[in-house]
Amino acid sequence: MQLKEQRRNKRPETFVSHLASGLSEMIEIGLTGGIGSGKSTVAAMFADRGAVVLDSDSVVRELQAPGTPVFAEMVSHWGDRIVQNDGTLDRQELASIVFEDPVELQILNDIVHPAHAIEMEKRRAIYVDTDTILVFDIPLLVEVGRGGFDGVVVVDLEPEKAVERLVSDRGIEEGDARRRMANQATREERIEKADFVVENGGTRADLANEVERCWEWIESLPER
Repeated sequence: MQLKEQRRNKRPETFVSHLASGLSEMIEIGLTGGIGSGKSTVAAMFADRGAVVLDSDSVVRELQAPGTPVFAEMVSHWGDRIVQNDGTLDRQELASIVFEDPVELQILNDIVHPAHAIEMEKRRAIYVDTDTILVFDIPLLVEVGRGGFDGVVVVDLEPEKAVERLVSDRGIEEGDARRRMANQATREERIEKADFVVENGGTRADLANEVERCWEWIESLPER
């Protein structure tokens, strides 16, 4: 576990704005980590401790459902090749396009990110003026420069171990895993942005201990 001595000052903006209620007592935590790091497991452990988790990937999947403006714009750009027989998005085909071409990846981001930012802010606004611990589970938090948090938690795992877990646990081909990692921030870039690093190189019990220490730190933030 690594912890910076001083918490960064909370910046005045979140995804769209902090609205007029930035003086709420809720604690807002940005949670991120590289693919295969165990970030989703940590998010679930936070939820078990009472946090409300806003899952960025889940929001993206909702925005990319058939019948939405985002889905229509994606199909307009890439055509029916990204649509499965049942009319839903072929995520594997889309991944094969954007993870091989930075230009195509930027086009996807330009389509999805504005709608995603608006939807995340809508969901955040529900908890304004409460004492909720709100965890934003955002895989690309560092890459897109999202700010406005009381603290940023990074789940860290040595990249080669992450590849091993992706292959063994998720059935992702090694080459695909490495391509996806190459399109993310580096391990060093994520740690540089962290206020608290949860290390996930050990057992599940080790991770639970790391999360418990992190949770104690989160609960102490109003006192800092």
